[in-house]
Amino acid sequence: MTVSTFADAALGQVREQPVQLVWYGCDLRTGQIVEELPALKTPNLSKRLGSHTSAAFELTLAGAGRDWEAATDSGRTMLVGVDALTDQPIWAGINLTREGGSAPTVTLNAATPEAYLERRYTGNQTLIQQDQAAVLTSLMTAPLSQGPPFVMDAPSTGVLMDFTALDSDDKTAGSAMQEVMALQDGPEWTVDVAWSDINRTGFVLPLRVRPAIGTQTATPEAVFDFPGCISTYALAESYEAGKGATVVQARGEGEGDARLSSSAQIATDLEAAGWPRYVYRYTPASGLTDPAQLNAHAAQSRAVMKTGAKVWAVEAVASQAPRLGRDWGIGDSVRIVIDSSPRHPLGVEIVARAWSWELEAATDRVRPILVQED
Repeated sequence: MTVSTFADAALGQVREQPVQLVWYGCDLRTGQIVEELPALKTPNLSKRLGSHTSAAFELTLAGAGRDWEAATDSGRTMLVGVDALTDQPIWAGINLTREGGSAPTVTLNAATPEAYLERRYTGNQTLIQQDQAAVLTSLMTAPLSQGPPFVMDAPSTGVLMDFTALDSDDKTAGSAMQEVMALQDGPEWTVDVAWSDINRTGFVLPLRVRPAIGTQTATPEAVFDFPGCISTYALAESYEAGKGATVVQARGEGEGDARLSSSAQIATDLEAAGWPRYVYRYTPASGLTDPAQLNAHAAQSRAVMKTGAKVWAVEAVASQAPRLGRDWGIGDSVRIVIDSSPRHPLGVEIVARAWSWELEAATDRVRPILVQED
């Protein structure tokens, strides 16, 4: 341990190396590495639970590597960034566009593998009293055939459900999986990236299904503190339409008396405690014809919305903060400890859950979006 590291440790902060990513261009079907891309500039990267994100890259042609074209071909390759310190794959994205000409660089645009699930369709699905994990696995039937190197990590959740879809509905696998996730007590899912073998020759894309992704605990070891690793933070609290309600109804498709509707899901505890009534009606997904599914959507929305949204937007120094991919990740609980600030002059300590993150390696910044779940 260096003198500077001892000094940081004495202050309760162990400074590590800034996040530096080693980039690989890989075959999209097999996940095998085609070429290391040392001249690829790391952009801002992000990840969200159950949804895709995108990033714009710049590749300097001088020093790009002999097979850079084969490693960045649109629609056939994916980019994978590996943390040089931990050897942990952090981010994967499917190359969708490539543009270059007289400039000394080419630009690439990539989307995380969840985007591929919007390019494949459910087909006909009739799933009666199947485990939630089995339902999501069935919805992955098409993407698992002639697709990227997805591997299912979907142990039984112990919760049974019904799900139906018709091929004529033109429902994508991704939208159907998001629909299942939005049900009351619905399972969560995300796509990770991992080494495919001990020799580090390629990558796989584990699609994880759990009742709740990540590790949730009342005493998480990952701590974001202010003063400390947090440089700035903001707590956003909202009871706007769509973010807060005491009564929720989910509507199906149709018109007039033929339109299906859930029963009214009421936060009776809040209204009994003196809250005024706020009503929210919405259509959760296309093609829903099952009243039980509408009730489940409405119940989940009521649970999330009844006290409104409390979202912590944190910007931290990545080399001082808990290490992304090692100490915390998507879905994990973390602690926020505020000693004193204008918003919290007496300090505050809460546990929140990471629903998304953004990494700006060039400036040594990490920005988790943390949802406080009361």
